[in-house]
Amino acid sequence: MRIEIRRGKTSAVIISFDTHSQNFESASERNKFFHGLYGWEQTVPGNSRVYKYWRSGVLDGVPHVKISDSVFAVAMENMKKVEEYFQEWEDKIEWEMFEVMMEFDKLLNKNRKISE
Repeated sequence: MRIEIRRGKTSAVIISFDTHSQNFESASERNKFFHGLYGWEQTVPGNSRVYKYWRSGVLDGVPHVKISDSVFAVAMENMKKVEEYFQEWEDKIEWEMFEVMMEFDKLLNKNRKISE
């Protein structure tokens, strides 16, 4: 097997996190963490209609690839935004970041094709 190291490729970070339910004051607070990370759809009933609004989360503004539940990859240049959000919740969650050398744009495009 031949391993080739290419210079100038975008490095990425794989982020894995775990929430500790007992550290949250309520299920509502835990939901607030997930809503802030992933975003959420708010539904407001009106007189004759239902209004739906998308409320953005941190990952809405960060190109990312979901790898598994509570595991995703982001380009290195976007890692700080996610890290800052996790630091706000550091007493309630645990997280790890693993730097990997990969063509993040290629991975992102491949993921988009799969989800279409």
